[in-house]
Amino acid sequence: MAAFGKKLRNVEPPLYNSRNMSWYFVFFFFSGFCSILYEVIWLRLAMAQFGVTTAMVSIVLSAFMGGLGLGSWGSGYLIRRYGNRIKFPPLRLYAITELLIGVSAITVPYFLSLGRQLLQQTIIHTFLSPAWHYLLAAIWLTVTLVPWCACMGATFPFAMLAIRNRLDTQSDRSFSYLYLANVLGAVAGAIIPLLLIELLGFHRTLCVGAALNFSLASCAFGLTLTHIGVSRIEPDPRPESRTANAIHDTDKRLLWLLFGTGLTSMGAEVIWIRLYTPSVSTVVYAFAVILAMYLAATYLGSWFYRRKSRAQGFESGLLWAVLGFSVLLPFLTVDPRLPLPVLLRLALGVVPFSSIVGFVTPMIVDLYSLGDPNLAGRAYAVNIVGCLIGPLLSGFLLLPLVGERLALCLFAFPWFIAGFVFAPLQSHGKRYPKLIAYSMLAVSALALAVFTEGFEEQFKPREVLRDNTATVIATGSGHLKQLLINGVGITSLLPETKMMAHLPLGLLPHRPANALIICFGMGTSHRSALSWHIQSTAVELVPSVPALFSFFHPDGPGLDSPLSHVVIDDGRSYLERTQEKYDVIVIDPPPPIGAAASSLLYSKEFYAIAKQRLRPGGILQQWLPGGDAATQASVARALKESFPHVRVFQSVEGWGFHFLASMTPLPYLSAADLVEKLPPNAARDLMEWGPASSSQEQIGIVLSHELSLDALIHEAPNAPALQDDHPVNEYFLLRRLRDPAFQRVFLRRLLGRGGFDHY
Repeated sequence: MAAFGKKLRNVEPPLYNSRNMSWYFVFFFFSGFCSILYEVIWLRLAMAQFGVTTAMVSIVLSAFMGGLGLGSWGSGYLIRRYGNRIKFPPLRLYAITELLIGVSAITVPYFLSLGRQLLQQTIIHTFLSPAWHYLLAAIWLTVTLVPWCACMGATFPFAMLAIRNRLDTQSDRSFSYLYLANVLGAVAGAIIPLLLIELLGFHRTLCVGAALNFSLASCAFGLTLTHIGVSRIEPDPRPESRTANAIHDTDKRLLWLLFGTGLTSMGAEVIWIRLYTPSVSTVVYAFAVILAMYLAATYLGSWFYRRKSRAQGFESGLLWAVLGFSVLLPFLTVDPRLPLPVLLRLALGVVPFSSIVGFVTPMIVDLYSLGDPNLAGRAYAVNIVGCLIGPLLSGFLLLPLVGERLALCLFAFPWFIAGFVFAPLQSHGKRYPKLIAYSMLAVSALALAVFTEGFEEQFKPREVLRDNTATVIATGSGHLKQLLINGVGITSLLPETKMMAHLPLGLLPHRPANALIICFGMGTSHRSALSWHIQSTAVELVPSVPALFSFFHPDGPGLDSPLSHVVIDDGRSYLERTQEKYDVIVIDPPPPIGAAASSLLYSKEFYAIAKQRLRPGGILQQWLPGGDAATQASVARALKESFPHVRVFQSVEGWGFHFLASMTPLPYLSAADLVEKLPPNAARDLMEWGPASSSQEQIGIVLSHELSLDALIHEAPNAPALQDDHPVNEYFLLRRLRDPAFQRVFLRRLLGRGGFDHY
């Protein structure tokens, strides 16, 4: 192994014709941009069609990453097996893949919609449990996404083949050159599409991506017709190719290292999101900043590797120990006792690890392949397999069983072992100083794990539960109890949550028989519905949330009541599958108002589903916790265009809105009339937390603050009705940056301790 490392250090980088090679940099910059754009939008479209659950997110990401790995390995295999039979310039293979990727931008949304229609037809004829629902969805998503993602994975080997067969240029480090451009494009792809979605919506943004892919295909094909083009595929007589095969035969530890970098980077990214959510919140811009910072740091590491005169350093035990130490740095940066601005927290926790991964990943692929497309495709596929397994390992095993801190320790531990494995390969004169440094790193890592505090440790008293969806914290005492999911305050003991159930139940023209509560929260609305002595079904996405019900409500109706039904599922997906109809449907999406995927519970498409599950005369109650004028107008317009009868009230404490929508006229009752309809238990439940001194006064406060639906729409007359394709509440940055007040608050929060949702 030492001799192997010494031999590789003698491989000098090629002399590039910068004018010609710059075409490949441009190709892979825009290819990386489009790949991230498609991943973000396809994931969102899949959630709209099949449900916003951890299982669904995992299915989409697994199909995406699995397709990339399959394409990388398969294209390398095809080059090795059949490359000599192809009688046209190899760059045309790359052009064909870009053309197919562009086609995918147009076809995938239609296939996702078709899959949902087929599932709905299946549901009509037979009952599907959630497990069967997600199994069928997984099969459909795999068939829909994997072939196109395989085309994305094939671009690396095909482009490397074109570079290897150039008339004027050869390169043993072509993979890292393409990887550098691809990662830089991915950085842009993590940010710019968010602005395009705000302006154009999801489908038209996909059209922008398709246009870019078609342009790449045209340019690549055009180059094969010019003097800048490449030769036909010929056998590669260079000794480097044979050396690469020898490397593959004699040392597969490089592949294990590639698998490990993929596993750790993507597994750690899942944990980062949970660790940093208390700082950055749950809006799409927060996730984009984490992704962009990870990719930008990866680019810096790759750029530094490209600047080196020789490929070296992988056999250093200290390098892998530093990598293991960097995995644990988030322990320090998420410690609530450390007063750091949001961006600095992210940078200190994410950048060191990502930079090292960006350095070692292309370096190892270069060392393993020496420019051979087949070996590069195989090596890159191994890395992607690690990227596929990492999130599944984090989300479904480590986080639920051992939590964020121990999960990061488990990801870091193998790299310290790798440091010991590689340390004996160093020369005797350098071994001991590096072993001393290695030991200091190990001690520092232990100190990070032991002496730093997690987010939840600042709350006393507290109960903490973890599952594959979230970390849930119940804290506080008396009326100051709080529910936090992934560090974000979701709700507290508020009279508004009671009014969400009592107001629509009281306005029903008939005696209610049942109610559906979407988003369980503390269970207050569900408890209030049970006080009417009716069947109440509550749907909650996070399994651990209902388990904390007794912490918030130790007395009164419990979940063990025969009238109580709690379902763990996505609320929209549940509505599509159930055949039951309800007198009242209460929707209380989790804050903030711009939380990622929250629009799927505010959109016209969602209301179309909900209408089918209302009994004649039934009422839908939509809670909207504030938001800017455009968001309020967009939700109001969506309700107006979905229901013929809509009323809106400001809540009892003067913030947030109760929208009541029905297919039949809503009665105009007085507070006294509504109080007469309240059962005794419901009247007591309504007044449990005040603020008024009587039920009539409490209801009167709400009825006296009825607002005009048209007046809300008039506040932002150009705001479109909120739809799945155009989620106005989630994508807001461009319109709010025009507001001077928002600019000041946003920058202060961004540079201070607040998250990205405060405005």
